[in-house]
Amino acid sequence: QVQLVESGGGLVQAGGSLRLSCTVSGLVFEEFAMGWFRQAPGKEREAVACISWQGGNTAYAGFVKGRFTISRDNAKNTLYLQMNSLKPGDTAMYYCAAAPRACALDPRPYTNWGQGTQVTVSS
Repeated sequence: QVQLVESGGGLVQAGGSLRLSCTVSGLVFEEFAMGWFRQAPGKEREAVACISWQGGNTAYAGFVKGRFTISRDNAKNTLYLQMNSLKPGDTAMYYCAAAPRACALDPRPYTNWGQGTQVTVSS
């Protein structure tokens, strides 16, 4: 049983902050790169950020513009996404995912996905 469970989503006003968490079980967490993706209604899923096995390498989508920070705590099998200066355009379902390879913003290498946590940013 591999399970990825996101939490931390909710309703926030524009300019506010949220910290998303993803707790992973059923795999060797430190042997997987991790990523955050998001999908709004009627739109294609898009990458937000990824982080390498030990956290030494990260990549971000251009729309982040320094507002988001991805991190991981391998001792807790947990992935985080700190989201600051949120905009209404950030409204989406946010998913965490695991990949048995290097950090990548391409969703294809990711083999395990969570069910998502909803982020809604009001204007």
